[in-house]
Amino acid sequence: MKTPPRTRGALNALASSSRIARMLASAQRYVYTEQNSGIVLLVATALALLCANSALRDTYHSALETSLAIELGPFRLAKDLQHWINDGLMAIFFFVVGLEIKRELTHGELSKLAVAALPIAAAAGGMVAPALIYVSLNAGGPGASGWGIPMATDIAFAVGVMALVGPRIPPALRMLLLTLAVVDDIGAILVIAIFYSGNLSLPAFAAAAALLAVIVLLRQLGLRSVTAYVALGALFWLAVYLSGVHATIAGVVLGLLAPARPLLSAASFRADATAIVRGYGAALDASDSERAEALLGQLEELTVATEAPVDRLERSFHPWASYFVLPLFALANAGVTISIDTLDAAFASPITWGAGLGLLVGKPLGICAAVFAAVQLRVARLPREITWKSLLGVGALAGIGFTMSIFITELAFGGGANVEQAKIGVFAASFLSAVIGFVVLTLGSRAPTARRAD
Repeated sequence: MKTPPRTRGALNALASSSRIARMLASAQRYVYTEQNSGIVLLVATALALLCANSALRDTYHSALETSLAIELGPFRLAKDLQHWINDGLMAIFFFVVGLEIKRELTHGELSKLAVAALPIAAAAGGMVAPALIYVSLNAGGPGASGWGIPMATDIAFAVGVMALVGPRIPPALRMLLLTLAVVDDIGAILVIAIFYSGNLSLPAFAAAAALLAVIVLLRQLGLRSVTAYVALGALFWLAVYLSGVHATIAGVVLGLLAPARPLLSAASFRADATAIVRGYGAALDASDSERAEALLGQLEELTVATEAPVDRLERSFHPWASYFVLPLFALANAGVTISIDTLDAAFASPITWGAGLGLLVGKPLGICAAVFAAVQLRVARLPREITWKSLLGVGALAGIGFTMSIFITELAFGGGANVEQAKIGVFAASFLSAVIGFVVLTLGSRAPTARRAD
């Protein structure tokens, strides 16, 4: 995502009086760039692999197995560090995903059915084909439950690789990848909620539903207390976790609940702000500092009310999800011990081949086939700037499963050799998909754009 204008404006306003703010204003354009967050994610992955394949291996695994507990009277919730990251911190990432989905559904590309048809078709094909390839290789075997592994796309890496191609990439192609990834996220979330959750506890589920109803009611009543929503959100996460539904789903639900419209229109703000500024000047002339401060407080609240909560929350949480949560997740989960024995076992395992071929072959094949069918049936229309070659490049980039694929791997298998074999397949396929996608898009961007037959 681009640097939000409000964030840029706030730092620019501070830059005139603060050297640190001037430095932040210069660096801010890098914070919200997927390419840079992908680099941080890659560094965290390399560090995890280094730790798992060096003298630090025992220390690395011991640290991840460290037990941490929350105790409130008789209640005690204990988990090891890796599970706190996967179930707890990843809820923040999925909260941001929920915000992105809400924004796209309300006033983004997915809000217009005619425009949304293309990415929906592409995402559907890109989820079904990889799953079918995986199932064809693992049906009835010990790895059968991992069919959801190759369905996901890591948007940070995919957009990062596309950015390396340069400005020759048509905006419509980048938008297709971003929108496709949002639909892909919706599919992955549904798969996690339905197929990778535990046995349902009705009392905990009822508590989660009650807390959700309270949150919705408070939102309808216009409550804007961050503290109240954080407290209720934490309780909702706990109830979802105890219910057997995967805890990260709580983050998605809370993100979807964020209002997508500002509380105050631009026209109303203009009229109110003009009156307040006029009153502020009069208060200063009258040396009435108390009234002047009160008017400034009123102006602050009005300013906040002009920004949709979904936008405000996304610009606040996006950097944390990209530069803290996801790198920490990679550090905790990408540490696969690589040896001759593990590689031999991986290459002989249908789990490795299912995950790898699902991403490397299934993603581009499914996306291109689904889009071709949708265009031929006149359900969707391919923009003039997008050629079939560039669509193949996007399909290849969608095969970079990485973060989400690793996440589903942990849910599907929990541990053991199956996890290592699946991760090796995901790593290999993601790397090859990135290289193929980069080459195809680079070659395609050098050729003149041709109009395809719709």
